[in-house]
Amino acid sequence: MQIFTICKLLDLFLKIAVNDIRFLGYSAFASFGTYFCMYAFRKPFTVATFENIAFIGIDYKILLIISQVLGYMLSKFIGIQLISELSPNRRLPYLLGMILLAEGCLIAFGVLSAPYNIIFMFLNGLSLGMIWGIVFSYLEGRKFTEILGVALCSSFIVSSGAVKSIGLVVLNQLQIAEIWMPAVTGALFLIPFACFAFLLERMPQPTAEDMTLRSKRDPMTRSDRKQLIRTFMFPLAILVFFYTCLTALRDFRDNFSREIWDAIGYEGDVSVYTLAEIPIAIVVLLALGAMSFIKNNKKAFLYYHYLLLFGVLIIGTNTFLYQMELVSPLVWMMVTGFGLYSCYVPFNGLFFDRMIAVFRIQGNVGFLIYIADAFGYLGSIGVLLYKNFGQGELSWVRFFINSTYLVALIGLVVGILSLVYFRSKYKKVQLPSEQQMRIV
Repeated sequence: MQIFTICKLLDLFLKIAVNDIRFLGYSAFASFGTYFCMYAFRKPFTVATFENIAFIGIDYKILLIISQVLGYMLSKFIGIQLISELSPNRRLPYLLGMILLAEGCLIAFGVLSAPYNIIFMFLNGLSLGMIWGIVFSYLEGRKFTEILGVALCSSFIVSSGAVKSIGLVVLNQLQIAEIWMPAVTGALFLIPFACFAFLLERMPQPTAEDMTLRSKRDPMTRSDRKQLIRTFMFPLAILVFFYTCLTALRDFRDNFSREIWDAIGYEGDVSVYTLAEIPIAIVVLLALGAMSFIKNNKKAFLYYHYLLLFGVLIIGTNTFLYQMELVSPLVWMMVTGFGLYSCYVPFNGLFFDRMIAVFRIQGNVGFLIYIADAFGYLGSIGVLLYKNFGQGELSWVRFFINSTYLVALIGLVVGILSLVYFRSKYKKVQLPSEQQMRIV
């Protein structure tokens, strides 16, 4: 009888394990593919040089990047309400509508001559800025949110370099004009995006176990949003400030990767954009995905703070070693990228997902992500304008080096303050224990 019972339990365990693996594989594939394809509508134009074009005294490429980021930033402010209130039955229509609008803007960008087509890059960013929140809403509040979230986040680490490589192929091998290259590259990904979006829509709903372990996620009302801000005003303010600096650095590294790589000796190397990012994606994926095995939400939330502190120390230390010529330019870019994404990726949902679970907050991750992103991209625009008008004489590499030191210092201070605050806050509030929340 005991052997029979053990066999039954083993069979049940294997069935659960197989179902979990199947769910993880399907969900990670659908979410990764959807966001990977989205980048084909956003980033390829940055590999074009658009030389000898200026408008109102500003380099045309910088204006294009600012214009798109302005649209992206505005969509984040709109998304603070729209994404936080989004109901599940509206997600797929929004995804398909936004991507079609983005491609239409790229076509209009090619039709209208420079520099007057800048407005369409703004509209392109306005439509694409909503997609992250919609995709992440499928993944939040699950026992495997870390693994799924990291798979999704790794897509923007890898996809940015990959679609730039594809953009260069369209530009150089297919001999497509710079002005039409973004639209042609995007068109290649229209059908794949739609296929992945339909797969995403077919994901199973969160289970009772998911809701017990991570709390149920519902659309938020205005009063829900106000209550959350009032309760966590201080940590959110300093974390959003740090994320603003982090986003500005990450976007600068991403948007001007060609100029930086060219300056450190990799001019004309198409593969470096993708190959240099793949190891970063793998290591970050493993480090953050392992968090999924930490069932205790408080411990996982604190570990995210330790990871943040580790990441900023890596950014600052690695840049110092590069300046001392103790590491090569390739190692410097890759290790700095690892430190940068170790801090940046958790803020795109994973950090806030655990925060909601720890304090049993009534709401969803989309609200917090879009507050952080709105100010993050505002900072990104500020850095671009400062580089153009305030530090125009500095090389791209020198400006990037200075920025890494500043972000490392700010991150160190913010990480410590946030850690101390949340430790104190947890002791003061009455919460159900982890054992009470866990399904046996």
